[in-house]
Amino acid sequence: MTTTAPANAAPRPFVLGLLAAFAAIWTALALAPWYRQDWLLENMLVFAALPLLAWGYRTLPFTRGTYACLFVFLVLHAIGAHYTYSEVPYDRAFEAVTGASLNALLGWERNHYDRMVHFLYGLLVTPAAIEILQARAPPRGLWRWLLPVCFMMSHSVLYEMIEWLAAEVFGSHPTEDARRAAELIQRAPLFSSGVLALGHLLPLGMLWAAPGMQLPASLLVLLGLLAWEHLHVQAPQRIPLA
Repeated sequence: MTTTAPANAAPRPFVLGLLAAFAAIWTALALAPWYRQDWLLENMLVFAALPLLAWGYRTLPFTRGTYACLFVFLVLHAIGAHYTYSEVPYDRAFEAVTGASLNALLGWERNHYDRMVHFLYGLLVTPAAIEILQARAPPRGLWRWLLPVCFMMSHSVLYEMIEWLAAEVFGSHPTEDARRAAELIQRAPLFSSGVLALGHLLPLGMLWAAPGMQLPASLLVLLGLLAWEHLHVQAPQRIPLA
């Protein structure tokens, strides 16, 4: 199948400039993160994304605007990984510049950096999803607007699942019941892997490789979500309360 690259694909010097800038920022933030283990877990996204973007530039280059959006998101993520998302001192930085507390102005009682980046994830990564779908499986009609949203939702859930599994394996649990529930889930690696493959990786591969597969891929995503939720609901219920 032929791939239709954007007519205004970003030139190589522009992409290399963004890569060099991100490498400098990432290196500075990697020198002394607040919590090294959390930093390593958060940067699994970077370690996976950069090789994919490098490979993708040769096969399906994005436009300048899309690469710029991805650059901004990765920088925000690198900042969150350095401090951990719940401790990014954005309020202190805002107060140092303006003399006022952003949290106090907006009535916030917690650190909202995580929610801001989650919102910006959709805003900044969606252009890449649109260009991938337009090149690999051009949607028509209503699907032109609906499919990018479904694409973003499915791989956002996939990322959250991977992040959750990493936290379960490497992190601690607040209660003994939580630890036992996590053990039950981890004892079903074949089922978990099958859910990830069937409900997330396979649909993405179908959209990437074959046009006209929007409906079957969407149904597989729903099946994968249902199976995953079943796993999470059943595990705690199997723990006796007495």
